[in-house]
Amino acid sequence: MASSSLLLQLPPPPSRVQIRTQNPQRLRTAVITMRDRAKNRKPTQRGRYLSVEAIQAVQSLKLSKINGGDSTGRVIGSRIRRLLKRDMVAVLRELLSQGEGMLVLQVFEEVRKEDWYKPQLSIYTDMITVLARNKLIDKVEQICSYLKMERLEPDTEGYNSLLGTLLEFGFNHTAMDCFRLMKLWECEPEESTYRILINGLESNGEMDLSTAVRHEAEEYFGGQLGFLEEKEEMVLS
Repeated sequence: MASSSLLLQLPPPPSRVQIRTQNPQRLRTAVITMRDRAKNRKPTQRGRYLSVEAIQAVQSLKLSKINGGDSTGRVIGSRIRRLLKRDMVAVLRELLSQGEGMLVLQVFEEVRKEDWYKPQLSIYTDMITVLARNKLIDKVEQICSYLKMERLEPDTEGYNSLLGTLLEFGFNHTAMDCFRLMKLWECEPEESTYRILINGLESNGEMDLSTAVRHEAEEYFGGQLGFLEEKEEMVLS
């Protein structure tokens, strides 16, 4: 074959292609590596990919919101109720990540009906955040009414996050209700719990409630509220 012709060398592995070109000046070998595009795909929630069924369910729900009417109800019946546990939970988390307040609430209604359902404070906190950001105040109260009926495991960190979220969006009395439920559920409040409540209530102008919680903290910790003084010093500095 003439020197000006193109020489092709078949690749040893299927994923690599070597192309050898020859010209009067220099002989060069170019290596082209073909990668699987799926490796570049990022997980949509908590370290796992959404299944095809879950993706289709999310897409159908968002489309139903645009169509209006009873479209969402039909999608709930035809797709959501048929999902496996992991896919139904994945759909809920994906809608939370996308800030779809009303769709989150509707899917959560279905999740609560399942035999495998076990309440999680983190899910409630995320739902309250999404609903509050969407100005769905009455729906936040609805979710909190569900929360008050649950029997939750002791989780001080989870309750602290819940209380902080409620106070952030101005649900002062609901936060106090959840604080009482926290103790009713035998979850002992810590210094961080009282700090979140006292500072949050004061920031929201609820001085009477804040004072009441402060007095309770004094009794609970034997009059020692150094953790509050440390916080105040940090703010002043």
